[in-house]
Amino acid sequence: MKLLSAVVPCYNEEGNVTDFYMEFMKNESFFRQKEIELELWYIDDGSKDKTSEEVKKLIQEDGRVHLLSFSRNFGKEAAIYAGLEKANGDYIVFLDADLQDPPAILPEMYGYLEQGYDSVATRRVTRKGEPVIRSLFARLFYRIMKKISDTEIVDGARDYRLMTRQVAEALLSLKEYNRFSKGMFGWVGYRTKWLEYDNIERKKGETKWSFWKLFTYSLEGITSFSTAPLAFAAFMGVFFCLAAFALIIFTIVRKALFGDPTSGWPSLVCIISLVSGVQLFCLGIVGQYLAKTYMEVKNRPIYLVKEEI
Repeated sequence: MKLLSAVVPCYNEEGNVTDFYMEFMKNESFFRQKEIELELWYIDDGSKDKTSEEVKKLIQEDGRVHLLSFSRNFGKEAAIYAGLEKANGDYIVFLDADLQDPPAILPEMYGYLEQGYDSVATRRVTRKGEPVIRSLFARLFYRIMKKISDTEIVDGARDYRLMTRQVAEALLSLKEYNRFSKGMFGWVGYRTKWLEYDNIERKKGETKWSFWKLFTYSLEGITSFSTAPLAFAAFMGVFFCLAAFALIIFTIVRKALFGDPTSGWPSLVCIISLVSGVQLFCLGIVGQYLAKTYMEVKNRPIYLVKEEI
């Protein structure tokens, strides 16, 4: 018998733990026919509610359910990595506990592995139920990443992905502290099949992804898989140096030909403010990369365990 490990990151999902278990186990008969056993790893990412208590109730009823609780909230990326480390399966799948990743399509996903694919990924083709501004910026992010990064990051891609042990081991070999799984999935390569489905709204609880968290997460993705912002900063430096040199020549020529003294302090203040703003912006870009380097050289653990069952 082979083993399929489901990794389920959770943060304040007490209302969804049991519902997810029931939905996921509807696939039990299908995988049993394929001679595949199931195991379920709930990764409690420092929840402040009773998520762990709900998982423990399931553990008492089903020995295939496991729990790993963090000492605090380390983020979903850390939870995914922890799940990869703990999963024992020949196949590993990531799903969100809020049921926005439908377990019902798992049999179809496994069918593509049987056809020779190394992983099966999912993407949303609609963003029904999301705020318009959030959807707009999400699409903008994917367009930017497509332009500036060599790593394939598909618009609407979810973390919902079924993979072989080989792909999981490749992901585990990426030990960096600053993690962006969507980029890592693309970076390791392997033959991947994409499945599309309409957006599914969560039935219980509230999303943990605020606009600000999504914005910072997008910056993490850009700085993790592209050095284009650094090239942009260098380009802006060269551009303004050339512009300043041209203005100096223009001022000298105007003075020599027309005797017009340099005047117009308001325009001068505007130019200085513009150039200073660009300098600070470029310095901030460099600072983002420096901050990532700073966090990496600390070599801190990606997560700390409070409890494991």
